[in-house]
Amino acid sequence: MIKVFGIKNCDTMKKAMNWLTDNGVAYEFIDYKKVGVAEANLPDWNARAGWEKLLNTRGLMWRKLSDDERSAVDEPKALKLMAQYPSLIKRPVLDNGKQLIVGFTPENYAEQLK
Repeated sequence: MIKVFGIKNCDTMKKAMNWLTDNGVAYEFIDYKKVGVAEANLPDWNARAGWEKLLNTRGLMWRKLSDDERSAVDEPKALKLMAQYPSLIKRPVLDNGKQLIVGFTPENYAEQLK
């Protein structure tokens, strides 16, 4: 079964879950703000997608970080920030067991999940 990781109240998450439902794709939703979910999965997600793709630098949480936290971001710093602030992880993270899809566009889902 496909696992969809994200935050329930996120508009992009709602669009992604609506797309999955409308296209008959069964999935399990997992809120990665729950204790340890993001941190436990970050090493695997990083290996499969890369921290640059996972780190959401366009969201509100990124803007709330201090200048020091946002400066000179490299892999270890990005992983530490995402573990500390799961809202920094781009949403959704969809794992179908073979591939990891980060973010949502209807076109990408249609292509990747056919």
